Amino acid sequence: MMRKLLIIGIGAGNPEHLTVQAVNALNQVDVFFIQNKGDEKEALHKLRMDICDRYIDGTDHRYVDVPVPERAKIFSDYRETVDDWHEKIRANYEALLSNELADGECGAFLVWGDPAFYDSTIRIIEKLHAKWPLFDYEVIPGISAIQVLASAHRIPLNRIGKPVTITTGRKLTEGFPDNADSVVVVLDGEQTFNRFGGQNLYIYWGAYLGAANEVLISGKLDDVMDEIETVRAREREKNGWIMDTYLLQMPAEE
Repeated sequence: MMRKLLIIGIGAGNPEHLTVQAVNALNQVDVFFIQNKGDEKEALHKLRMDICDRYIDGTDHRYVDVPVPERAKIFSDYRETVDDWHEKIRANYEALLSNELADGECGAFLVWGDPAFYDSTIRIIEKLHAKWPLFDYEVIPGISAIQVLASAHRIPLNRIGKPVTITTGRKLTEGFPDNADSVVVVLDGEQTFNRFGGQNLYIYWGAYLGAANEVLISGKLDDVMDEIETVRAREREKNGWIMDTYLLQMPAEE
């Protein structure tokens, strides 16, 4: 019998973000591979466990901690650094699936938000599957932080007839995307929006989206960017970590 692996999107922070499909998937799992990123992400680990306790019927499952190697902080080639990091993770996953998941069993990784948005689990598992095809896998979509951001601010992401660009803080340092109207920015630890003062942009920012300690700020970028920086620093200090996302928009056409 072949091993089975599920990559389950669990939403952005609210346990009620789980879809019915995700709940049904949780109840198929024999082994949960839970990423361990150290003390500063203890709250994220706890939320994964709370979700399992809330939605899984029975006790015929077990948990295996997954150590996550650190990515190099100093590098000359970003892509090469990420590829090396992913290869270390892939090797860890291969060992875990070999040693902890028996033939016929079902394992799972619980992924924040939706596995398709700026998460590498699918990419790493596909590389492992290509080299070691002794398991099959399935992806269960989840509610992303991008969706929660729009809902929390009660806005559509797109303007009528206009596209939405999704990018990272790293890429935003290269400039506001050409011909863009609405730009969603993820993975920005440097508050790159500060580079765009004086350009008549609007910002919709949120941290800990969907969680009990969710924080939201919106308005003209020039008016609120200092407040966002202050609040972000305060919340990170208080919680030991922060996950935030924002939307930058051109002014609406009259």
